[in-house]
Amino acid sequence: MLTCRKALAVLLLLMAVPTARAFVSVSGGLLLRNGEPYRFVGTNLWYAPILASTGQGGDRQRLARELDALSAIGVSNLRVLVGSDGPRGVRTKVDPTLQEAPGVYNDTLLDGLDYFMAEAARRDMQVVLYLNNSWEWSGGYAYYLEQAGEASAPLSSEVPWQAYCQYQSRFSTNRRAQQLFLDHVRYIVTRTNRYTGLPYADDPALMAWQIGNEPRAFSPEVKEPFARWLSETAALIRSLDANHLISIGTEGIIGCEGDSALYRRISSDPNIDILNLHIWPSNWGWASKTVDDGDLERSVGETLRYINAHVALGRQLGKPVVIEEFGFPRDGGSHGVGTPVLARDIYYDFILSRLVEAAESGDSPLMGVNFWAWGGSALPAHDAWMPGDDYCGDPAHEPQGLYSVFATDTTTLRLIQSAAFMTNNR
Repeated sequence: MLTCRKALAVLLLLMAVPTARAFVSVSGGLLLRNGEPYRFVGTNLWYAPILASTGQGGDRQRLARELDALSAIGVSNLRVLVGSDGPRGVRTKVDPTLQEAPGVYNDTLLDGLDYFMAEAARRDMQVVLYLNNSWEWSGGYAYYLEQAGEASAPLSSEVPWQAYCQYQSRFSTNRRAQQLFLDHVRYIVTRTNRYTGLPYADDPALMAWQIGNEPRAFSPEVKEPFARWLSETAALIRSLDANHLISIGTEGIIGCEGDSALYRRISSDPNIDILNLHIWPSNWGWASKTVDDGDLERSVGETLRYINAHVALGRQLGKPVVIEEFGFPRDGGSHGVGTPVLARDIYYDFILSRLVEAAESGDSPLMGVNFWAWGGSALPAHDAWMPGDDYCGDPAHEPQGLYSVFATDTTTLRLIQSAAFMTNNR
């Protein structure tokens, strides 16, 4: 039963949620919203449901400040993690966790997810919710494999890369692990928001369900079962929700073992509406974490080729394209609040300009970019995240602040605001 205070909060939220909003759709290879092309500058805000909760890590006042700050600079699209999986206390993993064991959920975090969705709707923001993760920082593949009886997952920092990939590749062939994940999909997609009263399947604030964060096969030997798993998951989501778009969350060709044919195959699935790509120059060998001489020029050249390849495929398939993650290190590899971002600003300007040019052309399938990631007012207390520290854009396995855009990064914020204005005023 709702308390008087909570009932009042629900009523206020319902009164504030805009009405007569249309679902984002796809037509002619473009994203449409209210009958018009929907192009956007967005960000990754994976920790939003934690901030929106009333439990550990919750800070609804900060959530409101962050959403208002983003809205003020024209950021209208948020890519968000539904929740972390598995036991708590793992050094490199998001904490607290949502799904503590198969079918066992932290209701405080579910409440946070609901509250966040209502707050996003109040600000006329669109949300992409991703349901899984191929990386260890939120449990993801490794959690499901362990629950299906596999040995404990190795941490990527403690084993050779090939050993890590070999373990993660088992997800594509482990039917028990996949079924546990599909159970999770059913539970979340069929949820009803306790603040708005809307089933998630009927909520126009949700732009798209996403299968996972950077799902990979991790081995050429499992490409076929990997593609089948993605297709099965997309079909399940479509059967549960006929209103919303579906995307994969892939990095693109690089996330498909460098196999453009595999990327084309998974993107061609009739239940996949949006082509995704992510761009990580310093993770892919185009730049060092310290941004040495020549790194920026090389990164821009490789990035342009990568974007063009995916936009060309979007045109061929008649599907919109979203760059939903891109990041670049701070100057010299620093990561504190207030440290310089000269090279990053040049790289951001290059990416954002691709979206502005797409808006000018009118028919380009490139519809949006989501930078990684919003740190906002966070003040990281440690190089590595520890419970009790502020959440910023960098997950627990990465140096805090390395890729985050903070509220004090005023030059970067001006670039974002300018691109958002030019994109939406064509």
